[in-house]
Amino acid sequence: MVIRKYLNPKNDVAFKRIFGTEKNKDILISMLNAVVGNQLHTPIHEITFLSPFQEPEAWAQKQSVVDVLCKDQDDCQYIIEMQVANAKGFEERAQYYASKAFINQCKEGGEYENLKEVIFLAFCDFSIFPKKADYKSEHVILDKKTQERDLDKFSFTFVDLIKFDEQRAKSVDQLTLEEKFYYFLKHAEDIDPQVLSTLIGQDKIIKKAFHELERFGWSEEEMRMYDAEVKRLWDNQAMLNFAIEKGEKRGLRKGRKEGIKKGRTEGIKEGKQAREKEIARQMLAKGLDINLISEVTGLTPSEISQLGSP
Repeated sequence: MVIRKYLNPKNDVAFKRIFGTEKNKDILISMLNAVVGNQLHTPIHEITFLSPFQEPEAWAQKQSVVDVLCKDQDDCQYIIEMQVANAKGFEERAQYYASKAFINQCKEGGEYENLKEVIFLAFCDFSIFPKKADYKSEHVILDKKTQERDLDKFSFTFVDLIKFDEQRAKSVDQLTLEEKFYYFLKHAEDIDPQVLSTLIGQDKIIKKAFHELERFGWSEEEMRMYDAEVKRLWDNQAMLNFAIEKGEKRGLRKGRKEGIKKGRTEGIKEGKQAREKEIARQMLAKGLDINLISEVTGLTPSEISQLGSP
């Protein structure tokens, strides 16, 4: 087995180490300015990490855990997620997370007008919006008629890493800093040394991000956590494959049952029609009126005329 130098940044443990730790907040600041900078009033120059555990307001409600939650110098909050699996309801979960972060700002006696913006950013290793052409989609609340953004406290950005890889026409040395982060997330684990040198160039932030992924810089405990996350993903995939296979088998059994049921129904129908036609033939042989035969058997006069005598 080949032991790669760099770990997978899409792994939750690695992702949080790179973008969710105090020692690497310069990487996070650089990434946010590059990816969502067009949404910001001022560039980010300071970040404060917040607890990723979003506590429920009532004991019966669900606690949510995000990958990275932080705020900038203006108290704008950022939720950053790395989503590997195409989980059902992820778009709804994004809105739930953003709403929780927004609500949690409101302390007892707080003023609503002091609530700050929440920006949700997700990197997806699957096509979250298959019908969209672009790999990056940005969502805000707009007035349908005027397209004005009067409700400006929420925005959502989704980056489809699969589409980015498919659409990337630039060579590695031509990538912007934003695109370098996408390339890093998609290819860091198996990157070619020559490509790595070209990708980094003079960029100290990207170089530091790769340094944080170097396997031999991780402690045994950190590697156990990383491997446990790998195993968890494998187990989830195995369970998903089992469920799909089981569902397919169930579908085949259901198909056979439905086929038998359909065949039985059609057989009964055909038998009934055969009896009706036989009765119609006998009535025709006795010289009875076609309209009367039609009324008794349910066959149309045209169908009866085609029967002839037995």
